Amino acid sequence: MADAGQLKCDEAVTKAAKGKANFSVGLDIGGTFTDIVFYDQVSGRHLNRKVLTTHEDPSLGVIEGVRQVIDSEGVDPASVDRVIHATTLFTNALIERKGAETGLVTTEGFRDLLEIARERKYEIYDVFIEMPSPIVPRNLVAEVPGRIGPRGEEERPLDLPALVAGTEQLVKQGVTSVAVVFLHSYVNPSHERAAVAEIQRRFPSLSISASCEVAPEIREYERASTTVINAYVKPLAQNYLDRLAAQLAATKILAPLFMMLSNGGLTHVAEAKRVPVQLLESGPAAGALAGAFFGRGSKVDHVLAFDMGGTTAKLSVVDDGEPVVAYRFEAAREKRFAEGSGLPVIISVIELIEIGAGGGSIASVDELGLLKVGPRSAGSQPGPAAYGRGGQLPTVTDADFILGYLDPGFFAGGTMKIDLDAAKKAFEPICKATGMSLPEAAWGVHDVVNENMASAARVHVAERGKDPRDYALLPTGGAGPVHAYSVAAKLGLKRVICPPAAGVASSLGLLMAPARVDRAATFLTLLDETDWPALEGVFRKIEADARDVIAGTGLDPKGARIDRLADMRYAGQGFELVVFLPEGPYSAKSRDGIAAAFEAAYRATFGRTPRSGSIEIVNIRACVRVAASAKNVVLKGFGSGDGGLKGRRPVWFPETKGYTETAVYDRYRLPSGVEHDGPAVIEERESTLVIGPGATFRVEATGNLAIDVFQA
Repeated sequence: MADAGQLKCDEAVTKAAKGKANFSVGLDIGGTFTDIVFYDQVSGRHLNRKVLTTHEDPSLGVIEGVRQVIDSEGVDPASVDRVIHATTLFTNALIERKGAETGLVTTEGFRDLLEIARERKYEIYDVFIEMPSPIVPRNLVAEVPGRIGPRGEEERPLDLPALVAGTEQLVKQGVTSVAVVFLHSYVNPSHERAAVAEIQRRFPSLSISASCEVAPEIREYERASTTVINAYVKPLAQNYLDRLAAQLAATKILAPLFMMLSNGGLTHVAEAKRVPVQLLESGPAAGALAGAFFGRGSKVDHVLAFDMGGTTAKLSVVDDGEPVVAYRFEAAREKRFAEGSGLPVIISVIELIEIGAGGGSIASVDELGLLKVGPRSAGSQPGPAAYGRGGQLPTVTDADFILGYLDPGFFAGGTMKIDLDAAKKAFEPICKATGMSLPEAAWGVHDVVNENMASAARVHVAERGKDPRDYALLPTGGAGPVHAYSVAAKLGLKRVICPPAAGVASSLGLLMAPARVDRAATFLTLLDETDWPALEGVFRKIEADARDVIAGTGLDPKGARIDRLADMRYAGQGFELVVFLPEGPYSAKSRDGIAAAFEAAYRATFGRTPRSGSIEIVNIRACVRVAASAKNVVLKGFGSGDGGLKGRRPVWFPETKGYTETAVYDRYRLPSGVEHDGPAVIEERESTLVIGPGATFRVEATGNLAIDVFQA
């Protein structure tokens, strides 16, 4: 149940908004918890729930949480005007290889395209290296005679009878989804389109993905990998989204359902079912948006958005108030931090690092007697030992209960019964193996996982030429605020900003997202030889395509913000930089402005430009965005209380080398402008913020908590 202070606040805003509620709903499925937020745009009231994720069918947990809010809070389903959803379901299906039986139809002579890959090892001295296994095995690849040349000319007609025969053989082998990837279709898609039409006519039950629709960019392996992954998860996405829409309708919520994309934008369900590969990183993207939004509320432009849940922790860099966006990433890596060990995906995605550290990460002692945490996780089934659901192995969450950071009587707002004795019992083997006392072992687990996260963050930021000390840490997720202070101290950061409702911030991030569509096309040319009318024509074509998708969300694309970008390099180089370009329309007069934009980006990345060299364009990109809501998210119920002190309890800190009687505050009753010294524990229903000795914190007018980190 909610505490008295929050109930009082909720009653007040409920009365103020009675009869005119207008709810937006955010649904975020994580590895351990599913978060549900009902946000009333009229009053600022927010109704939140955390329920354990139902891995056998993630939609069951979503609907359970939605029904809980509707029933317990008296929400009229008709007052919901939109539902936004993020999920890791498709990423998990890829990692666990639980997608559809998928075949590949490709150009004759390119049967081994996925097997050859980049033809290089990501660790050249590892004789036992495990390369990522192709999604489509060699026996499920059909070759088709026909050839498009590199300039788009037809060198050999497409052999439709061979196409049908090859597809028929795939169907006999159990294939239910097909990827069509022909050579040079990014410049001339006629063969792919003809193949798709023929397959649809002859095999109407097959799910089909064509590379010219999924990833129309140069480099056949990356294009094929992305298209095959789309085909692999497409039937799963279609079935899941249809089922979820039907279940929402059964709750009498008839509002449109939108999906969060990996780039931090929203799209409608039809587009998500057509190209579900764009949803692979949708959950982490929402957390990054929330980090950027709340950072701007504290007038901080450079933020490390740190999202730690029950299974993993994610960190993304926010510069100048915007998350950094990349245009390719790797999925299902064999080794988490080894570039080249995963499957390449060429979609736009908020750039982040994922760390195998969450509340459910399992602790152990290795052969050398050293304490290890992760990468195995207890997840939601059976969960940490403290959950009382059958888990017997020690986890990070169990350690946090033992250390006094989490209150067993108020975990998840008191909706979950916690077994503290089970948590202590789970740690007995670690205490015995290491000779440490129970609190020392618990602190060891807590400290090791913090060091793991800090080390990964340090490398991630440094690889981008940045100094982590120039950033503030903004934690979200159920476990993020518990660990943020210690992680910030290890990174040498001066400031932590903890937003209101941090435990469900990813769901809130969904409500802040614009409708966004990214489109790309290969346009290979030396800058000095550019056909400017042709370049402008291709830009307008992909922008019009993006506007059509925006219109499908029900929003007006006329007011869209359009950014033009290009993948550029010096002629002879093997890799490109993604460069923001000046506004169009383009003509020969645009040459110097585009060159200056590229040279500035090159210097920012590499420190200097070569003395000479021709500039080359490889791909062009358009990013089209429209705000999905006319109002910003303003959370009521924070910063207007009467003091907030709930009491005191023993909390373990390394600075005091033991348990210290520590002030515990109710987040909902902390008044704006108040300032206190650490140590302190600040509780709200979905998360708990832990602040170490020597620090100070203050409540900002936005409801954010700003913590000045003590550096010894």
